[in-house]
Amino acid sequence: MKPHRWIHAAAMPAALATCTDHPSAPADSPYQIDDSAGVRIVAYDRTPTGEAAFRFPAEPRYHHGANPGDYTFRAIRIGRLFPDGGAVVSDESNGEVVDLSPAGSTHEVLAGRGEGPGEVIFVYSMFALGQDSVLVADPRLGRATLFAGGSVAHTADLRPATNRLGVVGLGSSGELLLANRVPSRSLAGFEEEWLAGHMARYEMETGALDTVASYDHMARLPTGLEWDPIGAVAEVTVAAGQFVQTRSDRPEITWRLPDGTVTQIVRWQAEPARLTEDLLERVEADELERNRISYSTLPYARIREITQRDLADYRASIGRPLPLFGPPFADADGRVWLPSYRPGGAREGLSYTVVASDGEWLGTVQAPPRFRILDVAGGLVLGVRRDEMDVENVVVWELSL
Repeated sequence: MKPHRWIHAAAMPAALATCTDHPSAPADSPYQIDDSAGVRIVAYDRTPTGEAAFRFPAEPRYHHGANPGDYTFRAIRIGRLFPDGGAVVSDESNGEVVDLSPAGSTHEVLAGRGEGPGEVIFVYSMFALGQDSVLVADPRLGRATLFAGGSVAHTADLRPATNRLGVVGLGSSGELLLANRVPSRSLAGFEEEWLAGHMARYEMETGALDTVASYDHMARLPTGLEWDPIGAVAEVTVAAGQFVQTRSDRPEITWRLPDGTVTQIVRWQAEPARLTEDLLERVEADELERNRISYSTLPYARIREITQRDLADYRASIGRPLPLFGPPFADADGRVWLPSYRPGGAREGLSYTVVASDGEWLGTVQAPPRFRILDVAGGLVLGVRRDEMDVENVVVWELSL
């Protein structure tokens, strides 16, 4: 079967989800719904509060990585759930893609490190296309590999598309949707307030690359800083076959069709918190611990000096506004998850605000301690949990109502 047919079949349910009529706001709703030149605008008069109807139960469905015979994970980057509860996970440090059984009891290495057929160097994104089928995008090799039943089913050339773009999702017709990857530090000297990024769609069969929209991608570095530790971040993901773009200094989410057409904007009112000395205490403790491990042969006094040097740009940023949220992701039902923001780049144990595909604010979900979400699908949550020895384990939870 040709790759676009595999992808089109998997993307069809998501496409149908975008074609349904959006309900109107109830009379006592805290938001308004307007239509402006074909764009649906959902506007909240505040930041809604309240918990989502679903939450994490006391115990996970399964975990893998700490039991005898389990795969030894070192640096998990991304992962996806299969319909039966199994998962596929990319370990960046090991350079392998690992397939886990539905109960998490067994594993197989789906792809090893290398440049040959079925091998990977850097997995930027993965997409489950049904049971035991996964598309793996590797921009360093310039190709996408479709695995089916544990074997290579097809490869596609991504070299025309992945110079500065990364695959962020699948369109409703099976095309790949792309957006800018993080630019190199050599581009940090631009004069504009924001460096422009681009969204594009790519047809794997023909190699046709079509740039469909631009967006604010990277903020200019504040004067006097070597890097910006709390700067606003622009992100593009894909929900139900549409681009979803955010800027972490704006209380706003924008949906676009694969051709770049804006279909919906959700806005709310929010005031950012500001960086304080108190918030830096945790950042300093985490940085000191990282440096203690990285520079284990140095005297403790020297490690503290390095830590203070690393925190210089943080201290210069005290009083500046913090981002409103961290990098969002979309789940299999088209919902957008906005993680809370913590200085220092923490990604574990966060709370998540969940917004439905029609703009309804579903509330917040608190992730378990030391747990980072990778994927949400079919009522399950796939993620990474660090144990007391800082060893990473893959954990799957079943959301409860």
